[in-house]
Amino acid sequence: METYVLVVAGFGVLVLLTAWLPMVLRALPLSLPICCVGIGAALSAIPAVAAITPHPSLHLKLIEHATEAVVVISLMGAGLKIDRLIGWKRWAVTWRLLGIAMPLTILALTALASTLLGLGLAAALLLGSSLAPTDPVLASDVQVGHPAEDHEDEPRFALTSEAGLNDGLAFPFVNLAIALAAGGGLAGLSWSHWFAVDVLWKIAVGAVLGAIIGRALGWLTFHLPNLSKLSRTGDGFVALGVTCLAYGIVEAADGYGFIGVFAAALALRSSSRGHGYHRKMHDYAEELERLLMMVLLVGFGAVLVGGGLLEALTWQAALFALIALLVVRPL
Repeated sequence: METYVLVVAGFGVLVLLTAWLPMVLRALPLSLPICCVGIGAALSAIPAVAAITPHPSLHLKLIEHATEAVVVISLMGAGLKIDRLIGWKRWAVTWRLLGIAMPLTILALTALASTLLGLGLAAALLLGSSLAPTDPVLASDVQVGHPAEDHEDEPRFALTSEAGLNDGLAFPFVNLAIALAAGGGLAGLSWSHWFAVDVLWKIAVGAVLGAIIGRALGWLTFHLPNLSKLSRTGDGFVALGVTCLAYGIVEAADGYGFIGVFAAALALRSSSRGHGYHRKMHDYAEELERLLMMVLLVGFGAVLVGGGLLEALTWQAALFALIALLVVRPL
C-alpha cells in the first residue's frame, strides 16, 4: 500500500480525534498535548511508520515555520478572547510576570544549563530564553473563555495575557545569545546596538504597527457602510487573514511578528468590543490551532522514538528538565 494513502487515512483519524479527544479528556487528568505526543510515540513503534520518520535536523526550516504558524494563530485567538481593556493597572499582574518573573526564569535556566549541562554562556542563554516563555498553545486549556463569556478571573487572565506577549518579549534575549555566539563572547558585544535595535526598536515596531493594522482591519470589518462590512460575511477565517497580514508586515518592517499579531488581535477586538463576530473569528482560530497542534505534536512524539531524537538524552539533560519543570517554573 502506498505511503500517501496511509498518510491521508492517518490525517483523517487525526482530524476526528481533534474533535473527539477534548470531550473524552475532560474527565481524565490528561491534556490533549500529552495524548498527542503519546500517540505519535506509539505510532513510531510500527516499523512502517518508523521507516518514514526522519530526524528533525533534516527539516529545520519546515519545523521552524510550522511551529511559528501554530504560535501566531494561537496568539490571534488569545488576543481576541481577552475582554479586559489594556492598561498599566488593569494588566499589573501581566507586567509583573513579563518584567520580573520571565527575566528571573531566563537567568535561572541559563545558570542551570551552564552548570549542569556544561554549556557556554551563549548556548545556555539561548536555551534559557527559549524555555522561559509560557507557551500560548499548550496553555490554552487554562486561559480565559470565549470572547464576552465572563470567565476572565485573575489567574486565567494572567496566563492568557502573559502568553500573548512573552514569546515576543523573549526574542531580545534569544538575539542576545546569537550576538554573543557571533561576537565571541561579552567582549565583542555591542550592548548599545542590542538594546536600541533588539529591545526598543523591534518591540516598538511590533506593538505599534500591529495595533495600527488591527485598528485598520477592525474599521474594515465593523465600521464600513453596511453592505461592505467584512463582518457580514460571517466567515471565521478572516482571523487567519488578519494573522498572516499582521505577522508578514511586522516581520518585513524588522519588528517582532509575535508581538505584532497579539497587538493586532487586541486592537481588532477593541474596534467593536461587544460584536458577536469576534466569537466567530476566535472559534475558527481555536479550531485551526488545535488541529495544527495535534499534527505537530503527533509528529514530535514520532520523532522522539522513531526519529531517534531521544538517543542523545543524558541523565544531566533529564535532570535539567525535571528541575526546570518542577522547581524553576513553579517558583
